[in-house]
Amino acid sequence: MEAHEKPAPVSIRINPVKKISPPAGATSVPWTDLGFYLPERPVFTLDPLFHAGTYYVQEASSMFLEAFFRQVMEEEPLRVLDLCAAPGGKSTLLSSLLSDDSLLISNEVIRPRSGVLADNLTKWGRIHSFVTNNDPRDFQRLPGFFDIVVVDAPCSGSGLFRKDAAAITEWSEENVALCSQRQQRILADVWPTLREGGVLIYSTCSYSSEENEQVLDWLSSSFACTSIPFAGSYEGIVEVRTEQDNYGYRFWPDRVEGEGFFIAAFQKTEDQEDYAFRTTSGGKNKNRRTETAAFTPWVDDLASYAWIEKNGDYFLINPEHRPEFEVISQNLYLRKAGIRLGKLAGPDLIPDHELALSTVLSSDVPRLEVSREDALRFLKREDFAYETSQKGWHLVSYQGHGLGWVKVLPNRLNNYLPKDWRILMDIREN
Repeated sequence: MEAHEKPAPVSIRINPVKKISPPAGATSVPWTDLGFYLPERPVFTLDPLFHAGTYYVQEASSMFLEAFFRQVMEEEPLRVLDLCAAPGGKSTLLSSLLSDDSLLISNEVIRPRSGVLADNLTKWGRIHSFVTNNDPRDFQRLPGFFDIVVVDAPCSGSGLFRKDAAAITEWSEENVALCSQRQQRILADVWPTLREGGVLIYSTCSYSSEENEQVLDWLSSSFACTSIPFAGSYEGIVEVRTEQDNYGYRFWPDRVEGEGFFIAAFQKTEDQEDYAFRTTSGGKNKNRRTETAAFTPWVDDLASYAWIEKNGDYFLINPEHRPEFEVISQNLYLRKAGIRLGKLAGPDLIPDHELALSTVLSSDVPRLEVSREDALRFLKREDFAYETSQKGWHLVSYQGHGLGWVKVLPNRLNNYLPKDWRILMDIREN
C-alpha cells in the first residue's frame, strides 16, 4: 500500500531497428536489453522521436515478456499471434525480437482499438507484422497454425491502481469474476490455433488469483499442456506455484520498479496437426514492369520482396509470407499487412505514410532534415521552414528518422501527414 502512494515509474522501450541513445539520466530495466526508466516524465507528444517510432512508452513489468519469450523461442522463422494486442506494447516488443522471415499477427477484437494497434506497428516499421480485427473464436479456422500465442488477457486492472485512478473506481469482485470467465473463454477459443508443441504465454495486470493462478489450473485441467518455469531469476519477481503445481510469476510494486503484473507459460502436448496450406500463388511477383519501375526508387533491394494489390493500394510483404497472407485474408479480417507502399498514378507511386515510417524505405529518397521546432510544425500540419531546389516527394526527417511525406511544388509545399496523426496540443506552451 505504501508503494501505491509513490509516483509510478516512467519507462520506455527503444526500437532496435531505429536506434537512438537512451535519454540522459535513464537507467536500465533489468529483464530487457531495450527498456529504460526515465528520471521524469516528459511530454511524449512533443517529442518528434516518439512519432517516428524510435521508442514505445511501456510499463516496465510488462516488458518481462521479452525474457520469457526469448526462453521459449525456437529456431526461426516462427508464426506468432498476439491475440489481445491493442494498443501495441507487447506487439512492438515481439516485433523487436523476431527476424523478418518470422510472422507476427497482432489481433484486436474492438475495431477502434485495432486502428491504434495498426498505427503503433506502423511506427515500429517492420515488414513482418500483420494486424487483424477478429474475435478469438475466429482463429479456430486456423488449427495448428501458430508456434507461439501470447494472450495478454483483458482483466480487472488492479495491478494498475497506482498508474490509473479510473481502474480503482471500475474494480469490483463481480468484475473480477466476469473477467475470469472471459479469460477462460478466450483461452478455450484460441487453443486450437496453437500447434502441438507450441507455447502459450498468458499474462494479466491483475492481482486477483481468480484471474491468474486459478485460470492456470483451469487451463491445465481442460487441455493437455505442461507448465513452463522461467529459467532465470530477477530480484523482486515472485515465483508462485498453484494448487496443481503450475508456475506463475508475480510483480508487486513494492518489490520491483514497476506495476502489478502476472505472467505464465504452457507448452501444448495434445495431438494437433499443423495447418495444411492450400494457396493459389507462389511467393514471386509476376513480371509487372510498371509496378517494378514505380517501386524501385522507393525500396531498397525491391527484388527481395513481394507486393500485393488490393483496391488500388499496394502492400509490400516478404515472399515467404504470401501463403500466410492468402490464408489470413481468406479467413480473418486483415487490417494491415506488411508495409503499405501507396497507390499508382500512371507510372508513378503516391507514397503511403506507412512507407515513410518503414525500415524498407530506400536511402536514396530525398529528405528534408528539420529541427525539433519545424518537426513539430510538420506534425501539426503547419507551415515550416525548408531549403531545397529539388521538386517532388521528400521525406521529412528528424535526427535521421522519418516522420512523413511532403511534396515540394514550385511555390509551396504540400503536407501529406494523415489528419488523424496530427498533433493537436499547442506546442507554443511547451
